[in-house]
Amino acid sequence: MNLDFEKYADGLMPAVVQDASTGTVLMHAYVNRDAFEKMLETGLATFYSRSRQRLWTKGETSGNTLRIRELHTDCDNDALLIVAEPAGPTCHLGTQSCFGMAGVSIYAGLAELEKVVAERLANPQPDSYVAELMAEGASRIAQKLGEEAVETVIASLETDDEKFISEAADLLFHLIVLIQSKGHGLRDVTAELNRRRR
Repeated sequence: MNLDFEKYADGLMPAVVQDASTGTVLMHAYVNRDAFEKMLETGLATFYSRSRQRLWTKGETSGNTLRIRELHTDCDNDALLIVAEPAGPTCHLGTQSCFGMAGVSIYAGLAELEKVVAERLANPQPDSYVAELMAEGASRIAQKLGEEAVETVIASLETDDEKFISEAADLLFHLIVLIQSKGHGLRDVTAELNRRRR
């Protein structure tokens, strides 16, 4: 990666951080060469604070770190996109994104649901519907998905939009459970859809 820090008189390059799971824009900050090298070394998003005049690793006091998954430059090599996995809220105000809801992807809810399902699969609780489905096995999950698909199709033929949306939500939920039970995630499905688009 050949970053053009010299393009800026102060050596500070703009960096945008994006949630690896949801695509949500989390924050904007500045990176100098030292911050970039520290990111490569630690795997954690590190920036240069203009107000404090020093490097800072996101989450160094709060614990809300940003673990780097991917780094990309723009076409001129003078801006950085950091794709990261947040360990808690990114903004100091306690929100997911420093841009408020404007930065939140419409897919954030699905990614959050997928995390909850994965957690319940990994740590089954007696009162968990997901754990109950898993205990009944893959064929029961597939059967339930089929039932929800039929209910969604039937609801789509009726005039009750609330019922249709409710059934579609049930369908998505059960599809996520099935995908997770097979050891995959929405990223895998999205990657396949992107592959087909080419």
